[in-house]
Amino acid sequence: MSIEFRGVRKAFPDGTVAVEDFSLVIPSRTTTVLLGSSGCGKTTLLRMVNRMVDPSAGTVLIDDEDVAAVDPVALRRRIGYVMQNSGLLPHRRVADNIATVPRLNGVAKDAARERALQLMDTVGLDRSLADRYPAQLSGGQQQRVGVARALAAEPNILLMDEPFGAVDPIVRAELQQELIRLRRELEKTVVFVTHDVDEAFLLGDQVVLLQRGGRIAQAGTPAEILANPASDFVADFVGAGRGRRSLRVEEIDGVLVVVDADGRPAGVLADEARTAPGSATRGNRAQ
Repeated sequence: MSIEFRGVRKAFPDGTVAVEDFSLVIPSRTTTVLLGSSGCGKTTLLRMVNRMVDPSAGTVLIDDEDVAAVDPVALRRRIGYVMQNSGLLPHRRVADNIATVPRLNGVAKDAARERALQLMDTVGLDRSLADRYPAQLSGGQQQRVGVARALAAEPNILLMDEPFGAVDPIVRAELQQELIRLRRELEKTVVFVTHDVDEAFLLGDQVVLLQRGGRIAQAGTPAEILANPASDFVADFVGAGRGRRSLRVEEIDGVLVVVDADGRPAGVLADEARTAPGSATRGNRAQ
């Protein structure tokens, strides 16, 4: 399902304008990342999709249908939503948490539990955890349960609000790779919010860098933004302005190593890149 924002604005009762004038098309079955610092309106925009926040002006459409015309409860039950702290119900077991929306939609208890167990397989959780409570899980496991719960109603749209921000870097990297796998296998339209540039560039087919008030500083693929920053603000935010993402290849003990502008190692060149015609050689630079 495609999502479109048409001239949306959001002003809160205290006078704060979170989003001034925002328009964007999010293509179906792609991942769009809303990237920016705190206070730029990215979470407000995300929550307009499932009507947790209604715009003060403008329109949000899903497959050309105005979400304002849809009952908000019904809308939320067909859109997956994952938040930073997983949002699990602490008094309900893992399988019951995952089965929450199917049960609300009238699915029988046994069928909902079987669906929950299948989704535990999908997100890489052992079924032995099904009858544990959230407090008995690690942070990474809780986030996987949150993703499974978001998928339980078989939504076409998945909203993810900094879902990996509260876990340690190793677990975060695992969850990012898990999301890449799920996106490839399930073909959902994903809207992902983050303040982390590396995460945005790893996950996003389309990255939308926001400034305060929901103003779009630049939108495009990660490669487009890196190759042609639209402004000094964009170049500085993504690190291009200070050369942080200017990379080169050096040979160290017979191994081709990618290093940054300060000579710090960033990775090892893949085997296919070493042997491919025209592949990078010592001293070549890459953005």
